[in-house]
Amino acid sequence: MRRFFHARLGPQAEVEDLLQELFVKVREAGDEEVLNPPAYLYRLAHNLMLDRLRTDRRRGAREAEWRRTHHVSVGALDVVDAPDAEASAIARQRLEKIATALASLAPQTQEVFRLHKFEGLTHAETAARLGISRSSVEKHISLALRHIMVRVGR
Repeated sequence: MRRFFHARLGPQAEVEDLLQELFVKVREAGDEEVLNPPAYLYRLAHNLMLDRLRTDRRRGAREAEWRRTHHVSVGALDVVDAPDAEASAIARQRLEKIATALASLAPQTQEVFRLHKFEGLTHAETAARLGISRSSVEKHISLALRHIMVRVGR
């Protein structure tokens, strides 16, 4: 059976694992009567080999899709395009500090900051929407940024 697997799967195959699985399958058959034991054994081996190949193909497709969506290739190397768990936790804590700092600002300063930084309005658009001067918008943004820097740091 070793030669059977080796001839069909090549030297890189996990022949020993397949032999173990074949042994388990034969043991599970128990006292079941088999009319042609060699044919039965080869059929089991063939089915195990096909199952292994299908599993490997599915795994390869799954990994390729994951790599396509989560990696960036630089030359021949794959580079993970996501922060590690520690960086994510640090960023989450920093975001919480920023949100707390923003919540402690005056309501009008919060609104000016939200419109400009989160909604992407220019200073002039923010001023027009709130009915204040462009200079006031600039002062509110400057105040908010200073406040965040003091509370959160760099």
